[in-house]
Amino acid sequence: MLKKDIQIAVEKGEMLPLMEEFYTIQGEGYHTGTAAYFIRVGGCDVGCHWCDVKESWNADLHPPTNIESIVENANKYAKTIVITGGEPLTWDMGPLTQSLKEKGLRIHIETSGAYPLSGTWDWICLSPKKTKLPVAGVYEKAHELKVIIHNKHDFIFAEEQAAKTNKDAILFLQPEWSKKEEMTPLIVDYVMANPKWRVSLQTHKYLNIP
Repeated sequence: MLKKDIQIAVEKGEMLPLMEEFYTIQGEGYHTGTAAYFIRVGGCDVGCHWCDVKESWNADLHPPTNIESIVENANKYAKTIVITGGEPLTWDMGPLTQSLKEKGLRIHIETSGAYPLSGTWDWICLSPKKTKLPVAGVYEKAHELKVIIHNKHDFIFAEEQAAKTNKDAILFLQPEWSKKEEMTPLIVDYVMANPKWRVSLQTHKYLNIP
């Protein structure tokens, strides 16, 4: 394809800057411990300083890939597909999720919510960031709110975000990995004092899996 054709296909969501795809165990949040196929899409301008996949930020580093091949690979491994990034909502997720749905797959997204929701989702994990707050529509649709705790002020931020999220969303506090020794005890105490919240850990890192 010509460069302009590729650019148009990406803008339409028919091709996406694919960083990686892999079958593993979900390590975080509500579905921790369950098998899932992850599709990591490049491109993110949210700019979390503690992000552990900063190589995903620049979409130009990741080859535009036809969604047909992405779906074909995903369908070989699992019935649950997790779209992550980067920030997947940088792109139009409609064509990809429609194709996955046609295969009868269950589709989850992990998003900061910084961009309007596109696509069809069975589960939306909203993980808001201070650097670029979610748009209103994502709060309303989120099944799960997962706030990363890097310092004590993040508990205040978590409550502010929970107040904006729909009443049915399941609330999680997760220690930022580099601060886990310091923050995990504080999270435990906070959840015991505020039991509407649950603890999320990055169990995949403890298991040494992707």
